[in-house]
Amino acid sequence: MSGHSKWATTHRQKAVADAKRSSIFTKLSRLITVAAREKGSDINTNFALRMFVEKARDSSMPKDNIDKAIKKGTGELEGEAFEELVYEAIGPFSTQFVVKCLTDSRNRTAGNIRHLFSKAGGVMSPVAWNFDQKGVIEVFNDQLLAFNFDDLELELIENGASDIQKDEDRIIVYCESSDLQKLKKFFDEKNIKTESAEIKYVPKDVLELNDEQTRSIEKLVDEIDSDEDIVEWWGNF
Repeated sequence: MSGHSKWATTHRQKAVADAKRSSIFTKLSRLITVAAREKGSDINTNFALRMFVEKARDSSMPKDNIDKAIKKGTGELEGEAFEELVYEAIGPFSTQFVVKCLTDSRNRTAGNIRHLFSKAGGVMSPVAWNFDQKGVIEVFNDQLLAFNFDDLELELIENGASDIQKDEDRIIVYCESSDLQKLKKFFDEKNIKTESAEIKYVPKDVLELNDEQTRSIEKLVDEIDSDEDIVEWWGNF
C-alpha cells in the first residue's frame, strides 16, 4: 500500500507543479463548495471542509477564492449545483482506476470519462472490489525527528491506526474512515504537520509497473489530471 500511496503522492505533487493553476483551483473550489453545502461553513466542525481548505492553502489558492467557494456552498453566493459521480475503469496493463467527479453535467462527464479511457485502450468496468475506503495520513519524516518512533507508533495505534508504513521519506498511516478525524487531531495536538489526510480508495492488490509501463500510464494520468470534472482518482499501481 505504501508504494501505491507514494507513487500517487509524488505524481500529485508533480501535477500541482505542472498543471495549469486555474484547473487546480477549479477542482479545489468544487470540493470546498460541496463540503460547505453538505455540513456548513465552519471548518472547526466540518472536517472535510477543513481538509480541503488546508489543501487549497498548500496549493497557494488565494483566500478570496476559498471564501467564494465556501459562500457558494452555503448559498450566500450563486453557484452551480455539482453532482458527485464515481466511475470505475480498467486501464492499460490491467491497471484499475476509481475516479471521482464533481460535475454540473452528468452526460458530458460520462462521455468524457469513457472517451478518455477508451483512447488509452481501457474500458469502463467494476473494480471497486479491489479497493477499501480508508483514512490515510501522510507525514514527512522530518516532522518526526523529535519523537521516538516506537512510542509514537503505539500512540497512533491507540488512536485508531490500523496499519503504519514507513518509507525512506515519510510515514503513511491507515485507519478506518471513521477514525480519520481522531488521528488528524492527534497529529495536530503533537504539532506534527501532515502532508495529507484524506479518505482514499486503497487497493488490496497492487501492480508493480516497469519503467516503460509507468511512462505509458503517466500519459493517461496527465489527461485525468487535466479534466476539471475529475477532482480525485485512485489506482492499484
